[in-house]
Formats: sequence, C-alpha cells, structure tokens
Amino acid sequence: MREVEVAIIGAGSAGLYCMGQVKRFTDNYVLIDGGELGTTCARVGCMPSKVMIQVAEDFHRRNIFDREGIEGAEHLKINAEEAMEHIQDLRDTFVDQTLSHSIDLLNENQLIESNVHFIDANTLETQDGQTIRARKIIIATGSRPILPEAWNAFSDRIITTDEVFEAEELPESIAVIGLGVIGLEIGQSLNRLGVQVTGIDQQTVICGLQDPEVNKIAIETITREFPLWLGHAADITLLENGKLQVVAGENSVEVDKIFASLGRQPNTDRLNLQSTGLELTEKGTPVFNPHTMQLGDSSIYIAGDCNAEKAILHEAGFEGRVAGYNIMQEKPIAFKLKTPLAITFSDPEIVTVGAQLSTLNENDIAIGEIKMAPVGRALIMGKNRGIIRIYADKKTGLLLGASMACAKGENLGHLLCWSIEMGMTVQQLLRMPFYHPTIEEAVQAALYNLKSKLSIEATHWPGEIEPVSI
Repeated sequence: MREVEVAIIGAGSAGLYCMGQVKRFTDNYVLIDGGELGTTCARVGCMPSKVMIQVAEDFHRRNIFDREGIEGAEHLKINAEEAMEHIQDLRDTFVDQTLSHSIDLLNENQLIESNVHFIDANTLETQDGQTIRARKIIIATGSRPILPEAWNAFSDRIITTDEVFEAEELPESIAVIGLGVIGLEIGQSLNRLGVQVTGIDQQTVICGLQDPEVNKIAIETITREFPLWLGHAADITLLENGKLQVVAGENSVEVDKIFASLGRQPNTDRLNLQSTGLELTEKGTPVFNPHTMQLGDSSIYIAGDCNAEKAILHEAGFEGRVAGYNIMQEKPIAFKLKTPLAITFSDPEIVTVGAQLSTLNENDIAIGEIKMAPVGRALIMGKNRGIIRIYADKKTGLLLGASMACAKGENLGHLLCWSIEMGMTVQQLLRMPFYHPTIEEAVQAALYNLKSKLSIEATHWPGEIEPVSI
C-alpha cells in the first residue's frame, strides 16, 4: 500500500488548480487520472469550440460584403477539411500548453494514469489493484456528455463534444438536440460552415435564459439563420436509408447526424462513494459546502464539474484553489463566492450576470433596457439586433444583475459583473467615462433608462456627475 498526504482524483482544470495550491505545502501528493490528459476545456470544450466559432464567423461575414462595396463574396467557399484541420491544430496547441505547465512537470511518483474508486474514506484502489492511502482526498473527476440509453441503437450517428472536433468532414445535415451553451454555439457554427442545422429543445427558452424579453429577442435573431423548434422533446427514428428522422411536436426533419448537447453528467458515479459514509444527494453526488468545498466534516473535498453545480472554467479554477488551499489547513476557511457570470459565444452573444430575474422580487427592483437597433457602433458592425436589460434595487440603485443578447456581450458582461462584485450603484457606474462610439455606450443608455425608474430623490445636479471642492 502506498501512503501519501493528498490524493487528487482528476487532472482536469479543477484538479490542476487544486494541485497548484497543494504543492505549495507538500510534495507528498499524487495526481490520479484514467482519462485523456489535457483538460476538457482545452481538448473538447472552451478552446476548440471558440476556434470553430471564429472560423464560422469569418466565413459568415461574407454575407454583408456587398453592402460594404466588397465584391466577389459569391465566389468564397469553405474547405471543411482544412477548416477542421485548423481547429485541430490550435486545439493541440492549447493542450500542449496546458500539459507543459502542469502534467509534464510531475515526476513519475506524482502521477498515476488509472481510474480509481474508494475502498473507504481514506483509501483508493486503482484498476490494476494498487491501493493508495491518503490522509486527505480531493475529488475533481469532471463530467461527461449525457446520452439517453435508447440512442445506443444509432450511436454511430450521434456526435457530442467528445467527437465533433475530431471530424475530418462535416455532415450535410444535423439536428442539434439541446440548446444550452454548447448546443447553440456548435449549432450556429456548423450552420455558418454550410451544414443544414435544425435546433431542438424541449424547453421554451435557450441557454437557460430567465428574462423573457431577452429570450424572445435572442430566439428571433438566431432563427434568422436556422430553425429552432422549442417546447417539445425530440423523438428519433433510424430510417432504412440510413438517415435519422427527428420529430418534435408537429415538426419533422431527416438528418445525417445528431449533435447531442443534453447536459453533462458528473463523473462521480464510478467512485463507489457509498463506501465513504458521505452524505449524497438523490442523484448520488456528494453534498458539499460551496464556500469551503469540504464534504461534510470529512477529509474529502470536491471541485469542478463533478459537483454538478457550475460547469464553467473560472468557477472550476476558483473551486480548485479553495479546495486545494483548505485541504492543507487544520480548519477550512470559508471564501466569498464570485458574482455569477455566464457567456454563450453565439451571435448575438448571450450573457447573464449576477442575480437573475426569476430570483428577484419585481416590486423591489427597477429594470433598465436598451435595444441595440439605434446603437451606432452596433449598426456599423452590422450587429444591431439585440437587447440589454439591467436590474437594480429600486430604492438604492444597487446593481443586482443583468441579461443580454447583443454584440460584444462578453465584454459588456464583464463590465457589469465587475461593477456588481464591487457593490456599485447605477449612479456610480454612470460616473465612469463611456467613449464614443463604442458598444459600451449601450450599457450607458440602459443605465440612464434604469436611473429614470429608481425611487431616489433627485439632487439639483445629475447624479452621474460628481461635484468636487476646488
């Protein structure tokens, strides 16, 4: 039996952030992973998807060349094989960069490439029967795509993020089932690369949007490119011609492939957690403290996608740092959670920040809104379809949250997220300079609209202008 101070199960983003903290205190640790190294983000998630989005956006831009006086757009075409090769080349670069700063620096005793399961709360067993006794353990096993068992009958025609970036050619037609972040990003990109795409979701919202006005405009804008069938589950049948018939409500389509984006399942079901004595949820995932990442009062901590909370890299990094730091302390420290920020890199970009509308009391808040149609910079870019909605406390002007579907939403979302994190009010943010012409002026316009709805006694000077003594 091998004995170590800390065992980290999982060498993905969360596990690597954990390791970064643990090695500050000890070198008697082991990193364990039985899957492909390089992190989900770099291999099959955040990074290759953004390369595909960029290629698709560049090619899609040809559609407005005529009105800008750029001739010859009709002669442009996409070489799918070379496009996919470019995506794979950059993907490999991201993976190599990740490994060179982490896994490649470990000695042979600090990395075990094997799946493991718990024997008890302090003992792990590898696939080849090796036992590891650890004083403390971090679970950072990540997640995997959810696939209904019934789909096994035509599994050769199902694509997930695990396969899509390995493709050497693109199908003629595809149904994207599940219009969350990944489904919408990949679906729109494939459509722009020449694939006939149909988007399907049993929910009536996309990307989990809780603001009905933003959801409405996001759907209206995206359906200008490809159809979205919402509100009905998809029923799939394998036809004699080898194609798949997909029926959702009254709609039906025949496609070559299915892109499954039904969410992700935590990789904790194979760990034999029952042997640890830990409290588990109905779904079998461990109950944990999000401020400390500790499981109960045990010597086991958790971080990343495997906790079934926030499958976002910066959250995995935060949780990894907290878990890795706390596991080396005599008593764990509770850390403040970050302001929620979620971005879908579609066109328009869909962003949610802070508190969402469904969690707020409509009698206590005011909502500022701006539609992107008159925003000068958006009009210049050819991206003036969209909306920004900002929520604030009606009595104090304290910024609470926002939801938007607009160009450069990733930048505007950060601006608002940082403002909420700093506890700023509408008036304080309006005191910041907004350059002209920029997309940020849309936020300024939404803030002015919001300010007009606040229940705050006005001063004789505009609240967004701060007087000084001279």
